[in-house]
This record gives sequence, C-alpha cells and structure tokens, in this order.
Amino acid sequence: MSLSTSIRERLFPGTNVARSAQAPAAGPAILLVGNPNVGKSALFNRLTGQYVTVSNYPGTTVEISRGRCSALGADVEIIDTPGMYSLLPITDEERVASDMLSGADVRCVVHVLDAKNLDRMLGFTLQLIETGLPVLVALNMADEARDLGIKIDVARLAAILGVPVIPTVSISGEGVADLVAAIKKTPPPSPFRVEYGNLIEEGIAGIAGRLSAGTVAARARASLLLQGDSRERERVLQEKGDLETARILQIVAATRTRLNHSPHYYVTLALRARVDQIVAECVRAPQRAPNRFRAALDRLCTHPLTGYPIVVLVLYFALYKFVGGFGAGTLVNFLEESVFKHTLIPWAVRGVAAVVPWAPLRSLLAGEYGIITLGLRYAVAIVLPIVGTFFLAFAVLEDTGYLPRLALLVDRGFKKIGLNGRAVIPIVLGFGCDTMATLVTRTLETRRERLICTILLALAIPCSAQLGVILGLLSGSGAALAVWAGVVLAIMLLTGFLSAKLLPGEQPMFYMELPPLRLPVLGNVLIKTYSRMVWYFREILPLFILASVLIWIGQITSIFQLLIRCTEPLVRGLGLPDQAAVAFLFGFFRRDYGAAGLYDLHKAGGLTVHQLTVAAITLTLFLPCIAQFLVMQKERGTRVALWIAAGVFVTAFAVGWLTHRALLLLPWVLG
Repeated sequence: MSLSTSIRERLFPGTNVARSAQAPAAGPAILLVGNPNVGKSALFNRLTGQYVTVSNYPGTTVEISRGRCSALGADVEIIDTPGMYSLLPITDEERVASDMLSGADVRCVVHVLDAKNLDRMLGFTLQLIETGLPVLVALNMADEARDLGIKIDVARLAAILGVPVIPTVSISGEGVADLVAAIKKTPPPSPFRVEYGNLIEEGIAGIAGRLSAGTVAARARASLLLQGDSRERERVLQEKGDLETARILQIVAATRTRLNHSPHYYVTLALRARVDQIVAECVRAPQRAPNRFRAALDRLCTHPLTGYPIVVLVLYFALYKFVGGFGAGTLVNFLEESVFKHTLIPWAVRGVAAVVPWAPLRSLLAGEYGIITLGLRYAVAIVLPIVGTFFLAFAVLEDTGYLPRLALLVDRGFKKIGLNGRAVIPIVLGFGCDTMATLVTRTLETRRERLICTILLALAIPCSAQLGVILGLLSGSGAALAVWAGVVLAIMLLTGFLSAKLLPGEQPMFYMELPPLRLPVLGNVLIKTYSRMVWYFREILPLFILASVLIWIGQITSIFQLLIRCTEPLVRGLGLPDQAAVAFLFGFFRRDYGAAGLYDLHKAGGLTVHQLTVAAITLTLFLPCIAQFLVMQKERGTRVALWIAAGVFVTAFAVGWLTHRALLLLPWVLG
C-alpha cells in the first residue's frame, strides 16, 4: 500500500474505495459534486455500498473516494469529490474537485444540493451546466424540505435547467433508484446559458474562440480565465504554449480594463439574479416563525460572552470527564489491571515460556518490551479505551452541528495566530489523531495557514490517546492539571502569534456553511465510532506491534540502551528520574506510546506531582510521532518537516526545563 493510500485510509476509515486525486478513472466516471454538508458522501455510500465517514463540517472528503454501483455496470466508477462552492476554486479541496471535472472521463456530473437551500446552491448548478458536461441534479434532504413545508416544482425546475432533477434522501435511500435510472440514460448537455452582460460576453467570446475543445466547454473555461483562475491558466499554457497564452491573457486584461469591477463580481451578480428568478418560479416556502429555541441556542453558541463558557463546559464533560475520567480512568483500570495484568499477561508469559525455547524470541513475544506484554497491552488496555471514548464524544459533537459554530466563535481569536475559524476543524481533529489532522490542513486556503496549523499540530495538540492518559495522570491534582493546560495553551498561542508575525502572507478570510443544530442521531454516532474503531485496529494496532519489534531490535543490538543513555541527561535536566528517558524514547515511535510509558512509570510510584507535571508538559510538546512526521513530509516537504521537528524538540525540552525551574521557585503552586 502506498503512503498516500495508507494515509487516506486513516482519514476515512472503514472503506475499501480507491483514493487518488490524480489517477484517471479506469472507465467512464460519475462525479458527485456539491457544497460541503449536502450529503454527497452519504449518497456515495448508498450508491456503492461502501462507507466514507459522513460529517457535517467541511474537510471530511479531502481527496477522492471511488467506488462502483452494480446497477450501472462494472466499468463505471462513482467518484465522491471534495466540497466546492463554485467552479472557481479557492481551497485545495476545491482544486481537487475542479481537476476531476476537467481531467476525468466524465459520463455525467451529479450535482447534490440541499433541497432546503436551493437559493444558495443553484448558482453552482448553472456553472456546472455551462461546462457542457451531462448534469443531473439530486435534490437531497428532500424529507427535511418537506418537513419545513418547502414545495419544489421539480418538473418545472427540470424544464428550466434542461437537466433531470431527482429528489433524494441519501440517508434512507429515497429516490436513489430514480437517480440510478436517470444516470443510466446519460442525459445530453443542457443548452441553458446565463448572460453576463455585453462586456463580459465579448471577452468570453474572444477567449473561447482561441481555446481547444475539451472535457469542459470553451465558454466555461473562458469565464474562469476572466475571473483569474490560475489552474485554468496553467492548463491553457500547457495546451497552447507561451505565445498563444499571451494573446489570450491580453484579451483577459483588455476586458478587465473596460469593467468598473472585477469580472467575478459581474458573473456572481448575473448568477444571483438568474437563481432568484428560478427560485421565485419553482419554490414555495411557508412563512413560518423561526424556531426560537434553536435560534437562541445558536446565539448562545456563537456569542463570545456565552460561547466560550459553553466551550469550557464541552471540553470539561466531553474530554476531561468522559475521555479522561471514564476512558482513561475506569476503562483503562479495568482492562489494564483486571484483564491484562492479572489474567492475560501471566497466561501469555507461561505459554510462551513453555512453547518457545529460544530466549530472544521469548523476549520479543512476552519480555519486558514484548509484543504481548507491551505492544498489545498499551494498544488494547491503555490506548484503545481512550481513543474509543474520544471517537464517541467527537461523533456526538459533529452530529449536533456544534463544530461549525465553534469555528465561527473562535475565528476572531484564530486570526491573531494567522488562522481563521475554518482551522478549528484540523485543530479539533488533532485531538483525535494529529496525523489525520495534518492531512486535513489542506482544506485551509493559503500555504501560510497550512504551515502555521501544521506547526501547532506538531507542537501543542495532543492526540486523544496521549491526552486521555495525561488527563488520567493529572486528574488527582487540579493544580497540576491547570499548570499543564496553561503552559501548553500559552506555548500554542505564542507559537501561533510569532508564526503569524514572521511568516509572510495575507490575512486569512473565513467562510463556512452552518448546518442546523440538531439532536445527534444514535445510528450516525455509532456508525462513525465503529468505523473509526475499525480504522484503529487496522492502522494503529500494527504500529504498536511494529514499535515493540523495533524496541526489541534496539535491545538485542544495544542501540535502544544507547539512545536511552543519550536521553537521560536531558530528562535529568527536567528533574526527572533516568527511567523517564524510556517514556520519551517511546514517544518517538508514537506520542500515545510515550504517554503510556509515563503511565507505567507513575503506576510504579516513580514520579512526584512536580515531576509528573513537568513530564506531561514536555511529552505533550515533544516530537510528532513517525506517522505524523511522514504526513508533514508529504504535505509540507522534507525540509520544512525537518525544521518543524527540530524546533519542536528544542521547544519541548526548553519549556520543560523552564517549568521545572519555575516550580522549584514556586513550590506552593502545586499545593
């Protein structure tokens, strides 16, 4: 399995679909496109019978998910593309979707819309129709529209657009059979066009006359060039060469000089006016009073005076009490003490000793750092219950629609550290898995934002397993927990602030769909949690076993002992015992592995509250795990990844040493 495929598996667990942003389809492709949070992935699941994690925030589908529908034939691929708002891409996820429209062997494009919000989404439909590709419209969430009393004249809408329009409910499967039947017929391209005004139309005609026929119609490509699409300019340069491209760009420049505003402004106005006409003709919505309770809850979640206390309550109950208390406390104690320590490990040690005569192999299987006694114990008894409770809590939060409101709430503060509210998605995902979160940074608009977010994920965002162990370790001392949280948060804010000042780039903009607040659906929560648990067993459990094997190799070659001796002076400088070097060395393999090693040391009575606080801070800020480093290398480049890792290493031990010295001078802080 390639690295990109492996990482894509981690981001979207529990699915067998092929994933690639660049690989061409093996046969004619059905593209599912549309805004984020309209049910594309749920519709993909329904069509293909394969599971892609469905969430109600942007960034879930970052690359391409491929599958096949038996009713359409073995040679036809269904492709679930990342969310996009228009043909003019802004973020990397939109560029991926745009590339698929331009480069794939497209049989037809299924534009998935939220039936409740046609006025905001039909503009993209009109743009898709102008590409000259066969287009079908799936009016998804039709049940929710009916519940709200929204009546859509589907036949009239189809007649105006010149494309089939199919009401669907992807969750229940309503309308999916009709959609498949419409796809089988492969509708011809629609003649529908939007008039953008004389000056824009003259420019489009002049540019289109110099473009070659391709997957996307020359008119649509000319419109993108006028609006400044850099990817389309690159395509023209590859097709036409420098001289002809220069002539086309001269037409673009001449058209722009004749306009009072940018071409994008006029295109947007024309699309808006045409959509308003269509909606007025085809949609009837009742004049209902808004849901006062939902509106009030919305305001509470997004207003700074009430929103931040709600964030504190969410973090307290979801992370501290549920993940840290129940997951890292009750469940870990039961599995670690009752199941492994007193039952499985003694049985395994006796069984291996009786069956395996070779001492080194016995050490690999059931020695101090053996696969069973260390790898499986850490993965199943310590990390699994923490990861599982986090996945469950996170699934509840994402199914309620709270995460986009959290993004809106923190947008102003995030701008101080060079990010916008949209960055809350990878930041929050980082508390689940920093590896997956680093990959999701590509949903941010600019290279500067992606770099800053990657730095913060590598330095100051503990993954769920590491966080759960640390919360469990520090839960006995409120002061220690406060010091740990305060120092880590201060380092995160300071690092982000300095990065925003030192790294060049424009101030980030913020836009995001706000889905309605709702009670979580038990089925959705369980499916998301289950699929991520399957991902854990498939992807993470083997890493624990691999780490045990590497440690065993390090032991028999004495490399492990040498690395420990090299690390011991550093941990002594933090006021920690030499044995803590082992936990930090574990942290190099996986952050949660290091946290679990710290848990072992604490259980043995080897750390005071002072030492535990310093160790927890340093380990939280310590090197990213190997998987996260590989993704950083893939996304940001080898040189940047090495600089980030080096900076994180120095920062972790420097902050740990300063914390140690400060606590010596102020011993009353920890009580």
